[in-house]
Amino acid sequence: MNILGISCFYHDSAVSLVQNGEIIAAVQEERFTRKKHDFSFPINAINWCLKEGNISSPELDFVVFYDKPLIKFERILETYLSYAPSGIRQFIQAMPLWLKQKLWIRELISKELSYKGRILFTEHHESHAASAFFPSPFHEAAILTMDGVGEWDTASLGVGKHNDFQILETLRFPHSLGLLYSAFTYYTGFKVNSGEYKLMGLAPYGKPKYTNLILKELVDLKDDGSFKLNMRYFGYGNGLKMVNRRFEKLFGGPARKPETKITQRYMDIAASIQLVTEEIMLRMSRYVHKITGQDNLCLAGGVALNCVGNGRILREGPFKEIWIQPASGDAGGALGAALLVWHKYLKNKRITDNKNDKQRGSFLGPSYNDDAIENYLLKEGMPYKKLSYLEIPDIVSDLIIQDRVIGWFQGQLEFGPRALGARSIIGDARNPQMQSRMNLKIKYRESFRPFAPTVLRECVCDWFDLEADSPYMLLVAPVKSDKRVEGDNAAANLSGFDKLKVMRSQIPAVTHVDYSARIQTIRRQDHALYYDMINSFYKKTNCPVIINTSFNVRGEPLVCSPQDAFRCFMRTDMDYLIMGCFLLNKKEQKPIKKDIKWQEVFELD
Repeated sequence: MNILGISCFYHDSAVSLVQNGEIIAAVQEERFTRKKHDFSFPINAINWCLKEGNISSPELDFVVFYDKPLIKFERILETYLSYAPSGIRQFIQAMPLWLKQKLWIRELISKELSYKGRILFTEHHESHAASAFFPSPFHEAAILTMDGVGEWDTASLGVGKHNDFQILETLRFPHSLGLLYSAFTYYTGFKVNSGEYKLMGLAPYGKPKYTNLILKELVDLKDDGSFKLNMRYFGYGNGLKMVNRRFEKLFGGPARKPETKITQRYMDIAASIQLVTEEIMLRMSRYVHKITGQDNLCLAGGVALNCVGNGRILREGPFKEIWIQPASGDAGGALGAALLVWHKYLKNKRITDNKNDKQRGSFLGPSYNDDAIENYLLKEGMPYKKLSYLEIPDIVSDLIIQDRVIGWFQGQLEFGPRALGARSIIGDARNPQMQSRMNLKIKYRESFRPFAPTVLRECVCDWFDLEADSPYMLLVAPVKSDKRVEGDNAAANLSGFDKLKVMRSQIPAVTHVDYSARIQTIRRQDHALYYDMINSFYKKTNCPVIINTSFNVRGEPLVCSPQDAFRCFMRTDMDYLIMGCFLLNKKEQKPIKKDIKWQEVFELD
């Protein structure tokens, strides 16, 4: 039984292939087109998934789309009519794509795939719920999904049991936690549907001075986590901007222009909306626990990428365990839709073991064997050293100890926004200068943004206040007090980006200014080579933690192929690149020209 799931036309188009209930492949279209957050019809991802499953499109039993376009179109029409004639520009701009493509998904799939079989459509938050529950290790669990908006729903609460789940309550447009957070993303000068994690990273530099103002003027928040937004302050209902002049007046000035200086006011606003978001997430989680009585919680939807909020749900919420879909945004909807057909529609049995999920570490994308990598290197005439896989952990860990920055390209590409040890840039978390160096000279991004650690699973509770698995880098937790370096009184009084000057812990490169870290735990069964390399570093340094950031630069998707990896390696200040068993030293490579297109990438946000 072959089921292909598709999501597209909004952001992060993706495809998944499920065979007999097993996740065979899942990948975002951006990985192939090199266009970040590509929303186009994912024909490249489709072709790769079919090839990975060793099938052709006529062999598919079902193709399933992750939402219902007609209902979404209904919402757009009704919203326009409720604001008309205001919003006519937005309506006119949206219509051509709807009339040419979005309303004709069935015909488009049939044409592009030469497919005459069954095509199904799931509801948007059903896809999110399925992506959260079905791959989870839980036999039963509460389900919470939160995002911008699907058809009409913006959040849902439900419960999953065995091979089925039920959505019990929903929140409806225009009242949306995802859109509220995106409004502040826009206001602080970052790009909507792309820069929300920057807003989250900015928050610890500020103080939540505007929290009461947000709750008084913008958000009518109830005890159960439901809320209503005061739409007088927002522009997304009838305009081309997320906020309007009333919003700007309320917060004392216009939205920050991208790439301009970030003042303390914007930092305080970031801290305030982050705190409000966490409070809403906590209230929703407590309520879904109350109505379901479940011990475990599954999370999905774009808001579930707010790992600070996730960490608070785990620490302060009523659930014993939580599991978060690593591709929580729209990309994960493709996977959820396919699994929904297998389990809920076809009523196939679901087997769980409570220790391991079905996501396979989210290593679900393209891989390249050593022959393919070596053929590429030989063709391009690139100097390299061939290692045995037994040598790699020891050699790479030595390079990290020498403060070298390494591009790490191993195995199957990650599905979702996080690098988890397949397409990573790695370095020494103990080096106080490493955060600044990697931000400015390798990632070409804002210097305030923190890096994440990968830590051996068996050591996580020795270094962080976390006693749970976090394989997908979706939980934030404090650094252990005995690993911190407490500053003097003068340092405690620093504000804004001056906080970056303070040594905060024994692993300063991955410790944020509030002593927190966005943690990835690694087990050997998930990625043996990556684990062995970190374990080798641990044996030599007594530190089981390294920096792990995504193998890309600002404005570019995660690298997919050896060509992508080498190009990124050569246009940054990385020192070494390890692809498969081949080690490349930057000093031995011929310089390549930095073309105009590459320079433009750095200016994209």
